[in-house]
Amino acid sequence: MSRSVIKILLVDDEPDVIEFMSYNLKKEGYSIFSASNGKDGIELAKKINPDLIVLDVMMPEMDGMATCRALRSLEQFKSTLIIFLTARDEEYSQISGFDAGADDYVTKPVKPRIFLSRLQALLRRSDTSKKQLNVKIGDIEIDPEKYLVYKGTETIELPKKEFLLLQLLMSKPGRVFNREEIMSRVWGNESIVGDRTIDVHIRKLREKLGDEIIKTMKGVGYKFD
Repeated sequence: MSRSVIKILLVDDEPDVIEFMSYNLKKEGYSIFSASNGKDGIELAKKINPDLIVLDVMMPEMDGMATCRALRSLEQFKSTLIIFLTARDEEYSQISGFDAGADDYVTKPVKPRIFLSRLQALLRRSDTSKKQLNVKIGDIEIDPEKYLVYKGTETIELPKKEFLLLQLLMSKPGRVFNREEIMSRVWGNESIVGDRTIDVHIRKLREKLGDEIIKTMKGVGYKFD
């Protein structure tokens, strides 16, 4: 994907933040669009079909969490990259953000070089995932293009991070992935999340797909079995 054609939508109710981020992203050759609230952001996204959306969490009209969930409910934005931007960095807020469907979570004040690094890493991972084929093990099949999971005749929609975690574990069934590798491969080396984040996502996968499919290797990590 050529950087010059990548469209980024910024949704934030603070004009200074929009101006600051637009300036830095335009310098890198990205095409920038902006909206000041969630409702306007969704309508603009439908028109321009951005490659990546940056959402502030606290906004009027519709907050970032609700906006993200609304976007993910539309087929057009099932796999669109979404980054939350917020002044809150509590672990539960980050987990809620990932559960809503976000790909990353960046805290304010934004450091341009770090933000650009994480944005570019997401775009690279997105390009890689688009080249991957469906994987089926037993009665569970994952479709990376549609971000859907099939269990027998049932179709299951997972939040983005849960899907990526399952996809990683299913990429090498029987292999134990340690916590450090899971954190790096699913959340990225620069994502700051709490130690419980992986455990919470594993628990939710088991609730949806069955307790028996993911095994815990105490003191090591997890494997798909």
